Amino acid sequence: MAEREGKPMAEAAKGAATVAAADAASAPARRSRITPEREAELYQAVLDLLSEVGYDALTMDAVAARTRSSKATLYRQWGGKAELVVKALRRGSPGQAGEIDTGSLRTDLHALVAREDDCVMEQNSALMRGLAMAMHANPDLRQAFREQLIEPETGEFQRLLRRAVDRGEIRADCPALDFVVHMLAGGFAVRALIEDQPPTQEFLRSYIDAVVLPALGVTTS
Repeated sequence: MAEREGKPMAEAAKGAATVAAADAASAPARRSRITPEREAELYQAVLDLLSEVGYDALTMDAVAARTRSSKATLYRQWGGKAELVVKALRRGSPGQAGEIDTGSLRTDLHALVAREDDCVMEQNSALMRGLAMAMHANPDLRQAFREQLIEPETGEFQRLLRRAVDRGEIRADCPALDFVVHMLAGGFAVRALIEDQPPTQEFLRSYIDAVVLPALGVTTS
């Protein structure tokens, strides 16, 4: 009798294990179902919502509604709002700075500025000001922003600067090398606060020639 009762229980346990294994095996498949085109659509919707309502008011429910997605899919794919927002920002960036190689630091930096037109710069400047405020109250956003945007971009800038050092344009011991990213980010972010004007290509080119390059000992003539 005990043997007969034990057999169905064993079969049930075996069946549950089979279902669990099947679920585990199918999880990566579910995660990979989002096509690059669909991913780009989702990221653009996130950026649009971020511009419209700001980070604090942006919700996963709103993203799901805007993109006709399930909230469960969004959480499964990105884990949470901070991760999704930072991935969208990274997806929207124009490319890696380290890939620019025109033969001189001045033209490299000017080419970097030229990757975004003035309209996009104005939008991104407003977006970054809002995110800077949100990061003070959201450690998860601050951590994701640092790990997925700041650190990779800083590494790309180091590649660009190392080439300038190798070409002999900058001394290897130039103290300003450690502050190039700070200078460029400052020029981009602070103009709106000081002059009530968004950054533009013309402004940033002038700023690079008047501030960044002289600090590095690079002549612009």
